[in-house]
Amino acid sequence: MTSTFLTAAQKEALERTTNALSTRGKGITACDESAGTIGKRFDAVGIANTVENRRSYRQMLFTAPGCEDYLCGAILDPETLYQKSDDGTLFPQLLADRNIVPGVKPHLKVYTLPGTHGDTVMQGLDSLAVRCKEYYEAGARFAKWRSPIEIDKSKGRPTDLAIKSNMSDLARYALICQSEGLVPIVEPDVSLAGKHTLEEAAAVNTKVLAELFKQMIDHGVYMAGATLKSNIINPGKECPVSYTAKEIGRANVAVLEETFPVAMKTANYLSGGQTLEDAAARLSAINKANIKGPWNLSFSWSAAFQLPLLELCKGKEGALQLDAMSKLYIEELETASAASKGEYSCTEGGGDHKGERKRKLED
Repeated sequence: MTSTFLTAAQKEALERTTNALSTRGKGITACDESAGTIGKRFDAVGIANTVENRRSYRQMLFTAPGCEDYLCGAILDPETLYQKSDDGTLFPQLLADRNIVPGVKPHLKVYTLPGTHGDTVMQGLDSLAVRCKEYYEAGARFAKWRSPIEIDKSKGRPTDLAIKSNMSDLARYALICQSEGLVPIVEPDVSLAGKHTLEEAAAVNTKVLAELFKQMIDHGVYMAGATLKSNIINPGKECPVSYTAKEIGRANVAVLEETFPVAMKTANYLSGGQTLEDAAARLSAINKANIKGPWNLSFSWSAAFQLPLLELCKGKEGALQLDAMSKLYIEELETASAASKGEYSCTEGGGDHKGERKRKLED
C-alpha cells in the first residue's frame, strides 16, 4: 500500500512541518505532562498543582528570552493547547510567532496485555481523527504518541505480541494524524529499567524499529511527513557491565543504519530518566558517530530539563521562581543544542554507564 490518499498539497504541508522540526542545532521541548504527572513534580517541591501555576510555568518554557534560538518545536498537553499567555495570546500562536512549531499529545490510556507478564499497549485510537481535527484547528501542527516497552529477559519481555501490537497502533495513529494535517511523531520508548546489556538493548530496539517502519509503510503512512522520537539505546540501569558514552553512541547509530528510513528527516531522542549531562553526552556521542546517515539527530526532552528547574522552587513557600528558572532553562537548551551538533563537552566519564562500579559497591 502507498500513501496515495494524500494530495500533493497535503504532502507539501506535512513536509514543511518536518523540515522545521529538522532544523540543525534545535530540538523539541516536551511540555505534555498531564495534570496528574506535573502535579507530582510540583508536589515534590512545594508548588500547588493549580491550573494557573501550570499555565504560568509553561508560559516560562515558551517565552524564556532566546529559547527560540534552540527550539524548533514544543509538545503541549491538550489543556495547554487552549491556554493563553499573560497578554491573551493563545500558546500555539505565541509559539508559532517564535518559529517554534506547536504540537500536542493526545490523551492515552495504558492497557496490560493478558498473558504477557506485564507488556502493555496504549489505548486512544477511538475518536482520534475527531480530536486531531480539533487540535489542528487550535493551531497544532504535529502530534506525538508514546508506546512504552520494557526489557525483562527472565519473563520473555517484550513479547512479539506486544511489539507488533504497539507498532501497529503507532502506524494507525500516524495514518490518522496525516489525514487530518498533523505530522505524526512516533515514539517507541524502550525503558532503561532492567539488567540488560547494551547489546541486548540494541537487538530489541532493532526489532522494534524494524517492525514500526514496516507497519508504517504497510499502512500507507507518508514517511517524509513523519518523524521519530526514540529512546537513546542504553544498557539497563542495573546492568553490571560498563560502557562508555562513545560505545553507546556507536550502538545507537548502528541500529539507525539498519532500520531508519532516509525519507524521515529527524530523530529526536527522549531523555527517559537520564540526567541532563548523561543525555547530552550520549546525544553528542551519537552525532559524532553518525558519519553515513543523512538525518538530523536531536532532542525532545522533558524531565532532563524540568526537574532541575523545579528544584529551584524548593523552600520558596510555594512560589514559582520563574526568573531563575528561565535563566537556567536557557543554559540547559544551550547544552542540548551543542549535543545535537556533536559539540557538547562534558566532564570526564560523562555519559558513561558505570556498571562495574555499582557492582563493586553492592558487593
